[in-house]
Amino acid sequence: MKIPREPKTTPLIGVVVGSDSDLPVMKSGLEILERWEVPFEVRILSAHRTPSVAADYAKNAKERGLKVIIAAAGMAAHLPGVLAAYTTLPVIGVPIASGQLGGMDALYAIVQMPPGIPVASVGLNAGKNAALLAVEILGLTDPLWQEQLKAYREEQAKGVLDKDQRLRESGWKEP
Repeated sequence: MKIPREPKTTPLIGVVVGSDSDLPVMKSGLEILERWEVPFEVRILSAHRTPSVAADYAKNAKERGLKVIIAAAGMAAHLPGVLAAYTTLPVIGVPIASGQLGGMDALYAIVQMPPGIPVASVGLNAGKNAALLAVEILGLTDPLWQEQLKAYREEQAKGVLDKDQRLRESGWKEP
């Protein structure tokens, strides 16, 4: 469900992926932001291959109007931490399941930040939860985002209750 609001053009959420191969993981979250008309931007920046560009992005994010940064990366997953080191905005890390360790290295890299440079983390490949968390953060200062999240959760609850009703009517052996 989308709650009508006046469109804004200045992005409020910055979504940064370390590689174009990370974009599919973020798709479900980006679709929610788009459907709810949350102003956002998407960039491909690397903590290792474009470190100065990534640092500049984070340093200037607040002045450009961003309120939250979502950073998705796999393997060493330094991107969320590097961005967090250069901004005081909340950074949400999305560990990407990849490589020989299946994403555990990315998860540990994001959740084991040194004291003083926090990064929030969602689960492996949880781009949708990252987007929802970012909207929750926006909701701290804009009640309309809280209304949007409430409506979304009510839709989720209805879906579960509909499935429960079908189960009670048809039994567990019926699809």
